[in-house]
Amino acid sequence: MNSTATDIIVAPSILSADFAALAESIKPVADAPWLHVDVMDGSFVPNITIGPPVVAALHKVTSQVLDVHLMIVEPERYIDAFAAAGADVLTVHAEACPHLHRVVQQIKAAGMQAGVSLNPSTPPDVLEWVINDLDLVLIMTVNPGFGGQKFIASMLPKVERVRRMIEAAHADCLLEVDGGVDINTAAPLVRAGARVLVAGSAVFGAPAPAQALKAIAKAARAGLT
Repeated sequence: MNSTATDIIVAPSILSADFAALAESIKPVADAPWLHVDVMDGSFVPNITIGPPVVAALHKVTSQVLDVHLMIVEPERYIDAFAAAGADVLTVHAEACPHLHRVVQQIKAAGMQAGVSLNPSTPPDVLEWVINDLDLVLIMTVNPGFGGQKFIASMLPKVERVRRMIEAAHADCLLEVDGGVDINTAAPLVRAGARVLVAGSAVFGAPAPAQALKAIAKAARAGLT
């Protein structure tokens, strides 16, 4: 599943899709290799979204990698449920896991790829002792909880720092970013080291989501040159 240094994945986030017609809503982005699924509990973040039943429903209608991002407290309680629902990648927040190593191992034992996410104000140092166990690091480039937020430009140096950490550790993990990704921010994020870009409102909020997805991917690839 891991991409090479020259691969770019743009993962549409269903947070901005039409939940009343979700299966139809994701059809225009069927060419995207990944689909990003945000799970919020109203406690860790000030919003409530979905749970394993929606992941299971998506698993029935798409072969895309289901990249599930848990913005919840006590994520260890739900790992098996998301595995059973069909999640391929399961990302938890370092801030929500006092026993982060244990939770990462639980995710892997359940048969999924393991990711760890950091809020904007969380320093990357928390990754040091788990980075070689990870398949993905997700840097939030907005404060999590709601779609359509403005990109926090000061996160670019943080992305660069995490990229250096991954390379220094010779870790086999992808670097993902989520928040404010569009045709203007895609290339700078790729130049900083990101290889998976989560895009929600910039895709599903566009008149033509398929074209918007292609435009973001094209802009992102420009960051490789």
